[in-house]
Amino acid sequence: MNIVTIIGARPQFIKAAVVSRNIHQHNLEASPGNQIVEYIVHTGQHYDSNMSDVFFEEMDLPKPDVFLGIHQLSHGAMTGRMLEDIENVLLSEKPDAVLVYGDTNSTLAGALASVKLHIPVVHVEAGLRSFNRKMPEEHNRVLTDHVSNLLFCPTQTAVRNLENEGIKSKSDQPYRYPQIHLVGDVMYDASLFYAKQADIKATVGQRIITDTLHGKPFALFTLHRAENTDSIETLTSIIRAIESLSEKMPVVWPAHPRTLSKIKEFSISITKKNIFQIPPVGYFDMIALLDHCKIVLTDSGGLQKEAFYFKKNCITLRKETEWIELAEHGFNKIAGTEVNDIQFSFQQMMEQKPDFSLNLYGDGNAGKKIVSILAKNVKE
Repeated sequence: MNIVTIIGARPQFIKAAVVSRNIHQHNLEASPGNQIVEYIVHTGQHYDSNMSDVFFEEMDLPKPDVFLGIHQLSHGAMTGRMLEDIENVLLSEKPDAVLVYGDTNSTLAGALASVKLHIPVVHVEAGLRSFNRKMPEEHNRVLTDHVSNLLFCPTQTAVRNLENEGIKSKSDQPYRYPQIHLVGDVMYDASLFYAKQADIKATVGQRIITDTLHGKPFALFTLHRAENTDSIETLTSIIRAIESLSEKMPVVWPAHPRTLSKIKEFSISITKKNIFQIPPVGYFDMIALLDHCKIVLTDSGGLQKEAFYFKKNCITLRKETEWIELAEHGFNKIAGTEVNDIQFSFQQMMEQKPDFSLNLYGDGNAGKKIVSILAKNVKE
């Protein structure tokens, strides 16, 4: 079976590393006729070395066979360029299926290019919904799900979301009808597999933890979503809230280049000395920061789950989340973006002690299950 994998953003590199590792293991054990040949396309959506190259190096992710170099464009222009270039790759490679991850422009472009050529689409992390149609990611994930043939869901909630939209497993022939599989979360696989290596391979994170903060408790903060960064009022409100919280606890901030660009564009000042702004970090550095922090504040979907995996309370700087089970069980507080609401949520979550023994995202074998199902569904 020949598959083309489309990736382009940080979370996708991590997820793809899990599945690619399991593809390699499958091929070591499978007969020649049942092996999976993977061809990796990197769109370039995240192109900075700290946002891209470091993940391939750290996680032993196979180097991309093609790098498209498409970035720094509007959503429409970026998706359109990707669609055209991915189509050319698919016409050349003629894969049996195309594998996409998550909810980025790379995800949607890969799915649309495939379905136009009648190539089956495999969507890892299918069924997630924030129910906020102002988010570009929401449109990407909904549209991708509705053209996908194999849909791999991380939670039962994701399965229900698909079924509520009329997407149901109708047959054991996924290339004629959709087929939904509840496999768990590949990010959980990654956290289990790579956590043991983090203390050895982390560099920036460890320097901040030991040399700068000398082991003191700190809050980990990230911010990158367009609905937060593209509004001067919203971005200013979040920054002022973080400044206020930094008076109570040091804040470590791996800053996304796009967010910094907007801060500069809007002339937003950051004066507090207790905010330690660092460049984007690799996966092992992020794991080290997660492992040692006291609490997480983020607008990232992936980091909400990673906080849970490392038994840390999380404050989500949005009005909704795709991972509603985290909020329902008290691991996550949906704070929004107003200063007072963020401050109040911080106070609440610093006192809250939820039961982190709950199993919400599978057994750590999502990647193995995905590859096993792929191997059984060679195109007829």
